[in-house]
Amino acid sequence: MIYVVATSQVKPECREAFITGAKQCIAATRQEKGCVSYENHTSIHDPNLFVVVERWESREDLNAHGKAPHMKVWREYSAPLKVSPTVIEIISDAKVEKF
Repeated sequence: MIYVVATSQVKPECREAFITGAKQCIAATRQEKGCVSYENHTSIHDPNLFVVVERWESREDLNAHGKAPHMKVWREYSAPLKVSPTVIEIISDAKVEKF
């Protein structure tokens, strides 16, 4: 299992356009092979900070996702809506310690 946390700071005046586009991207992504979950969240402290939390069956599935045609469309659409590029953190399922 591979986890991804992607954080995007959106321009306040572009918030609704970002949400509209994200819904389309999420719907397409959820149909991809290996997508276990793909959820968009908003920070409780900043309504313009969006965090996508993803789970993929394998790194190969995640790599294919990055090359999917709808992701190219999403990157081009969302770039001008954001304050800065999305920060992406890829996390393995290896646990440091069990609680």
